[in-house]
Amino acid sequence: MERWVGRVALVTGASSGIGAALCESLVRSGMKVVGIARGVEQIKSLSENLKGSKGSLLPLKCDLNKEEDIRNVFDTIKKELGGVDICINNAGLTNGKGILDSTVEEMHEQSNVNVIALCLCSQLTILSMRERGVDDGHVININSTIGHGVLPIGTKFYAGTKFAVRAITEGLRQEMREAKSHIRITSVSPGLVETQFAFRAYGEEKANKFYKSIECLQGHDVANAILHIISSPKHVEINELIIRPTEQSF
Repeated sequence: MERWVGRVALVTGASSGIGAALCESLVRSGMKVVGIARGVEQIKSLSENLKGSKGSLLPLKCDLNKEEDIRNVFDTIKKELGGVDICINNAGLTNGKGILDSTVEEMHEQSNVNVIALCLCSQLTILSMRERGVDDGHVININSTIGHGVLPIGTKFYAGTKFAVRAITEGLRQEMREAKSHIRITSVSPGLVETQFAFRAYGEEKANKFYKSIECLQGHDVANAILHIISSPKHVEINELIIRPTEQSF
């Protein structure tokens, strides 16, 4: 991680779960981390707890449904920190509804957060790198095992957005190779991670059933896997990583 000390990482969906664990791990590794979410107060609290660490955490409020919010985040980063060297598109959204039960507005919201915002953050990150002559940066998209197969658990529209993330990540990798760029692109697909995600989507009873059925991953398990990915030598590109609890069967 030494080559990343003092450099800038952007983490979306940073208020809890995997995003918060990522912010903590990267800050403790010496990076200048920008954590964004609608629930910015939680990131501010984490930032206070991390004072005195090797790196730093800048909390910024951002609604990923709004293009203007995303562009404002990148403008702020450019002004205060120079630009983005690692972008981790971690934010994800589902409402627990089936395709037949979802409104157009609800489907737009999931698509905006899970797909469009991910693409825009990736675009603006790579633009930031190119403006500064950075050719060793990294874009990491947090996918899901649901992006590899439509499973009985999870809503099917959400699965569709995660299939899209898988295709977009590989497409972006190919575009980087066509451009003779050394910017690396990675998809990380966790299985069951014990976070607030299922509680928000499915309610307390169903979420507890998920999380108590097996020994789930924790946010720091995924964060540790990502530290391994970005610590790889520059000539090594880990394109796809699936990480499941040992007891998970699907």
